[in-house]
Amino acid sequence: MSGVKAIIVPVTPFQQNCTLLWCDATMRAVVIDPGGDLPHIKRAIAQAGVTVEKIWLTHGHVDHVGGAAALKKSLNILIEGPQKDDLFLLQHVAETARSFGLQDASNVIPDRWLENGDNVHVGKLTFNVLHCPGHSPGSVIYFNHAQRLAIVGDVLFAGSVGRTDLPGGNHSQLIKSIRDKLLPLGDDITVISGHGPTSTIGQEKATNPFLK
Repeated sequence: MSGVKAIIVPVTPFQQNCTLLWCDATMRAVVIDPGGDLPHIKRAIAQAGVTVEKIWLTHGHVDHVGGAAALKKSLNILIEGPQKDDLFLLQHVAETARSFGLQDASNVIPDRWLENGDNVHVGKLTFNVLHCPGHSPGSVIYFNHAQRLAIVGDVLFAGSVGRTDLPGGNHSQLIKSIRDKLLPLGDDITVISGHGPTSTIGQEKATNPFLK
């Protein structure tokens, strides 16, 4: 069976977890949420010795997508995700970046919008797409059942949940997304979040104060 490997590369002043994930049977890889600091990301790609075939975006916030357009152009690959309700964010990435004093961020439109129930592929691995609005309207997570792994962007963190005070955010919707879509995946699921350490669904069920 094909296994999955991942390297987390913190990027931008927001220390966003850009994840380089690959199928170890084929060494084909995807870069998830290249928010910026592309030299760091490219160094990780070179060290892993993988061939990147796609970019996946979990949602449209600048710290997750600021470098996506440039990386797409540099590697000549396609961008998949998020869900189309984040279009308004993706159309204003450069402007938002300037307001935070960030350089080199570009607006970006994916080659493929994703919807709940879609599948995405890297090498021999298939990930299910779950639309989990709340942090942003178009937030998606990527879930691989066989590998017991979920890439959740800023929907859920170790001990916390995504902020909902940004445009399009909705706290009750976010908690509903987590309860209805994430928690049923199983306690043993490893969760790679958009910031901070990895966790598991079981750990968050047991200890996350926002889920009490």
